[in-house]
Amino acid sequence: MITKHSAKSSSKWLNKVQWDEHGLVPVIAQQTGTNDVLMFAWMNRDALEKTVELGEAVYWSRSRKKLWHKGEQSGHIQKVLDIRLDCDSDVVLLKVEQVDDIACHTGRHSCFFQQLNVAEAEWQAVEPVLTDPEAVGK
Repeated sequence: MITKHSAKSSSKWLNKVQWDEHGLVPVIAQQTGTNDVLMFAWMNRDALEKTVELGEAVYWSRSRKKLWHKGEQSGHIQKVLDIRLDCDSDVVLLKVEQVDDIACHTGRHSCFFQQLNVAEAEWQAVEPVLTDPEAVGK
């Protein structure tokens, strides 16, 4: 697990991130051990700093226009074990331990549960619902 500490002590590492024109960077959350891709989200500087500070994933909600501590309502937090930056410094990868194995607000393990069935020309859900989506929230 990343060591919890005040990320504000040095902004040098934050300045390396290539933030987009809205001050955001795309983030992929990946389950440690299995390497399952759990979800895609966005972070701003505050979200990335808070993630390091807490050792838990904090994202920027574009729809709500505020910080979103993953699992704050559902309890399905993401414990951050490792943070990586891609070769262009414009995508962040979080290696996480997903509490209760549910990352998606649909009650599934991963947000990537729809698979293209080329023969039928349609998307099909291929992952089971693990818990009532009403209990998960966003």
